[in-house]
Amino acid sequence: MSMDSFEERFDGPTLNEDLWVDHYLPQWTVPARSRARYDFPGDGVRLRIDADQPAWRAADGLLRVSNLQTGTFSGPAGSTRGTHRHRLDGLEVVTPQPTRRLWTPSAGEVEVRVSATSDLTCMVGIWLVGFEESSPDDCGELCIAELFGSKISLGSTTVRVGIKAHHDPRLTNDVRDTQVPIDATEPHTYGVRWSKVGAEFSVDGQVTMTTPQRLPYEQQLMIDLFEFPLTDQRDPQDYPKTAVVHSVRGTST
Repeated sequence: MSMDSFEERFDGPTLNEDLWVDHYLPQWTVPARSRARYDFPGDGVRLRIDADQPAWRAADGLLRVSNLQTGTFSGPAGSTRGTHRHRLDGLEVVTPQPTRRLWTPSAGEVEVRVSATSDLTCMVGIWLVGFEESSPDDCGELCIAELFGSKISLGSTTVRVGIKAHHDPRLTNDVRDTQVPIDATEPHTYGVRWSKVGAEFSVDGQVTMTTPQRLPYEQQLMIDLFEFPLTDQRDPQDYPKTAVVHSVRGTST
């Protein structure tokens, strides 16, 4: 049963399994590929991409990811049912998942404090994505922040926020790149408040975007570090690539 509210500071030495699943969309791949790499440096949880980390899904190329999420859902093996169907061509369940609603609100507020990376091949993503168990149309996304390393500098960061319709016919894609006067490699707070009247996105409490679009169905929170390698050649000296999630606050309403 999903909790109403929480405040997570990742004190370690292990992850709170009552709130977090340490795999990235595990239904679409195998556990060795979906499993997150992370540790606890003392000021949060440090997500890592390691030199020996396998690609998340062979059909999606070299993409590697370490992710924490607040639920899982899928149909049986071979089916096309599951949370966050990122593509429709040939996507089938490989590793069936139990339905876990650890925190899956349909309205509320989230704030995630994170130190991103300026590595040019990496991105930190903070999303709420439709859970999809009730209907495959319930798949829209609240993109709280996407922080591309190539868009981070000492005095300015481009933060991508907004609505992604995916396969929800009731929504329209509305994603905006907003320049914010911060260095995103330092700790900053990215948030969204959403309800039946729309959504409001913020950085450090300052509103960056509002929208009247509504996602009145269950969402699961996903916080991830992606690497988009240019080649399959890796120099171990370039690893690990890291980002730190310092805290998360969530409230459902």
